Amino acid sequence: MDFSSSKDNKRKTFNEINITPLTDIFLVLLIIMMVIAPSFQSIDNNIDMPNINSGLSVEETNATVSITKDGSFYVNEKKTTCDMLESNLFSIIGKLDKKEVIVRADKETKSSEIMKVMKAAQNAGFEKLVVAGEPLNEAEQKQLKEEVENNE
Repeated sequence: MDFSSSKDNKRKTFNEINITPLTDIFLVLLIIMMVIAPSFQSIDNNIDMPNINSGLSVEETNATVSITKDGSFYVNEKKTTCDMLESNLFSIIGKLDKKEVIVRADKETKSSEIMKVMKAAQNAGFEKLVVAGEPLNEAEQKQLKEEVENNE
């Protein structure tokens, strides 16, 4: 004797989705991205800019050459070699309004490395080269002025 009805024999459809495994996957991906994200920062963290006591502010242009203390070259934050520096500068000069290049060099960079950038920029057709530095804060400027006055 079968006490079940024909309606009970039909399987009920499963209309709910278990999102717990999906949530776990997204949390793991979020943690991975949080760990990896700092490595995507700009190369400017490797450059310790020299201090200057006067000068004008430099407006950012599309042609920036950065040099790290170990002699690595970057054109607009893309790593390049010394041999490819001129061709990289030549490829971007047509896109610029002003034919000027900004050089950002670490304070421990040898002057011969900056001279290589100057030569490459001149050969690529740039008319102006700006060497950028970090300005001194007001307290450092005051201390520098006092030292100069004391030495005189």
